[in-house]
Amino acid sequence: MKIIGCAIRTAIFNLQFPISHKMDTDQQILSLLNSMSPITLEEMSGIRLMNRLDTKYVASKYQLVELLKLLQDKYYVQETLENRIIPYCTTYYDTDSHAMYMMHHNKHAKRVKVRVRTYVASGLTFLEVKRKNNHARTKKKRIEVPSQEDFRNTEGVHELVQRKTGMNLDLLNAVVRNQFDRVTLVNKEKTERLTIDFNIQFHNFETTYDHGTDQLVIIELKRDGNVYSPVVNLLKDIHIHPTGFSKCCIGMALTDPDLKQNNFKPKLRYLQKINGRTFINHEI
Repeated sequence: MKIIGCAIRTAIFNLQFPISHKMDTDQQILSLLNSMSPITLEEMSGIRLMNRLDTKYVASKYQLVELLKLLQDKYYVQETLENRIIPYCTTYYDTDSHAMYMMHHNKHAKRVKVRVRTYVASGLTFLEVKRKNNHARTKKKRIEVPSQEDFRNTEGVHELVQRKTGMNLDLLNAVVRNQFDRVTLVNKEKTERLTIDFNIQFHNFETTYDHGTDQLVIIELKRDGNVYSPVVNLLKDIHIHPTGFSKCCIGMALTDPDLKQNNFKPKLRYLQKINGRTFINHEI
C-alpha cells in the first residue's frame, strides 16, 4: 500500500506477533495513558524547549507498557481535542545528492534538517528547520504554512532556509515522508517533555517504496541542558538505553537500498532484533 497523503492511516501492521497480541499491547498503552492526569497545550506553553538537549531511546511497545506503568504518578499526558495519541505527518526535503542525509550518515556533529510537519489533530502545518550544533544542542525555527503541498510561496520560508542552512529551498526536493502516532508526557515539575512515537510508516518519493516499523517505539527526552530527569533511571531499569535515531535517515535507508548506509547498519540490525524477525525489505 502506498502512502498517498497525511490523512491516510494504516490500521494494522504486518507483524510477526499474532494480531491479538498487538491489539492487547495497544489496548494496554491506551488504558495506561487514559489513567494519567492530562495537560493541555496552553498549560505546556512555558516548556516549549526550542533550544534544547535531546536524548533518544529505541524500545518496543512491550517496553513502553512497562515504562507507562512506572510513570503514572510522575508525568502528565498531553491531551488535544480529547485525544492523547496524536497523529503526525512529516515530509523531509534534501538536495539531489542527499546532502543533509549524508551529513548525518558521515557523523558530522553539525547537521541540519528541512521538513514540513502537519499536526493532524489541529490541522496546522509548519515548515521547520532543525539544526544540531557540535555541543549536541538542537535548535528549531519554523513558519506556519498552508499545507504539505503549498508552502513555497509563504512569506519568509525561503529566507529561513537560506539563513539557517545556506541552501536554496528551490533546490530541495521531497525525499521521504513519515506518518506516526505521538504521545507527549510532561513531568510534574514541568521541566521536561518526553515524546513517544510509534506506528511509524515511511514513504520514499524517489523510489516509491513504503516501509513500516512494526513494534518500534522512539522515545525522546527533551530538556534544557543536563538538568535532573526523573525518567532516566526508570528507562535504565527496564533496559532502555540512549541511542541516536533519526526518523528521516532511517526512513530513507529502509526505503532506498541504493543509498550509502554503512554507518546505519548497526541501527537497522537493532531494529530487526526489536521486532524479532527480519522485517527489512533489502539486505543489510
